[in-house]
Amino acid sequence: MKAVEKTVGFIIERIERRGKNILFYLKHLGRSDNISYILLVHQKMTGHLLVGKWQINGKKLTPLEPQTFIQKVNGYIHFILKLDNGWMIGLSDLRKFAKVVFGEATVIEQSKELKQLGPDVLDVGLEEFIKRVGSRNKTIYQVLMDQSVISGIGNIYASDVLWEAQIHPFQSAKKISKKELEALWLAAKKILKLALKLRGTSTSDYRDTAGEPGGYGEVRYVYDREGMPCFRCGAKIKRIKRAGRSSYFCSKCQK
Repeated sequence: MKAVEKTVGFIIERIERRGKNILFYLKHLGRSDNISYILLVHQKMTGHLLVGKWQINGKKLTPLEPQTFIQKVNGYIHFILKLDNGWMIGLSDLRKFAKVVFGEATVIEQSKELKQLGPDVLDVGLEEFIKRVGSRNKTIYQVLMDQSVISGIGNIYASDVLWEAQIHPFQSAKKISKKELEALWLAAKKILKLALKLRGTSTSDYRDTAGEPGGYGEVRYVYDREGMPCFRCGAKIKRIKRAGRSSYFCSKCQK
């Protein structure tokens, strides 16, 4: 468990998300230099932020509220940010890959983690989407997963987005028609907006800030549904594993 002592005396102006990076924009109350700072939290594969209260006694951490924090998945706390109202922001991460960086906003915004990110899928327009995605000499599954092309689509959502657009995950992105790319763009926005509404996917260890599982896992179309019937045609969902990642699709709907 670690605390960033450099943030003492700062106020949180706003919080933004860029890919899996959470950016806390900070200003110091006692300074007149008007410099903005950023506390960047990259959640990596298994990290999630929690808002609650813990009792800290040396290295021992006891969750006080909410009660969901007693669940094991919420107990891998490696960072605590204390707020002046008594509440805390904790980072739970089973694999310990997540990281926290603090510095001037102008420096953090030029960092490798942020500069290499493409525009968020929910913000990008159709023409830019077609230009970015349709010009790549890779499979469409690889392109959607490439955060430098379009950010915000992970493994779970890539499979469901491609199912919604009826595109095979290993079709070459360069060979997809503009009409299909438009369907893919619309599908991406539909799936991601639904996932946000349902507070994410908790097929594994992800939890929301209250320590509760997200609801998208209950409505997913193809991800982790190998052998189960397609909701559209009834054919069995198949899985292909490449480079350690599994892609799920309907062989009848997605040719």
